[in-house]
Amino acid sequence: MLATTPEKLELLANAEQLSRMILESDIAENYRICLYHMRKNKDTQDKIKKFSSLKGHYEDAQRFGKYHPDYKRIMKEVREAKRDMDMDDCVAEFRKAETDLQNLLDQISVVIGRSVSEHIKVPTGNPFFDSACSGGCGSGGSCGCSA
Repeated sequence: MLATTPEKLELLANAEQLSRMILESDIAENYRICLYHMRKNKDTQDKIKKFSSLKGHYEDAQRFGKYHPDYKRIMKEVREAKRDMDMDDCVAEFRKAETDLQNLLDQISVVIGRSVSEHIKVPTGNPFFDSACSGGCGSGGSCGCSA
């Protein structure tokens, strides 16, 4: 089915309105606030930088595995730095806000997909939505769908 020019314009206008609604939502605003706090907090940024710098050593150690001379030390340092970063309040709040925003976008994707057809595959990455996927989860049917 081909859309006429007025229908295309209406679709574009509706898409723009939807994107404005998402950007102006409380969830998106909370995401931006948490991102700002995370970027402006010096202690949080130090933890992120430490973890990022250790990731380079980690990837080098992974190439050689347990045969790398500093394998155990690097693995321990990376785990400690990751835990330290993950336990930071700003990072935790940001991740929660990020998940909330992703869930909103997943819900919108499912609604749009299902409005076209029940058989549209919408990859949400969220098991809540994928459980009734009718073959759209990409797990090869391990979730019980008909993939």
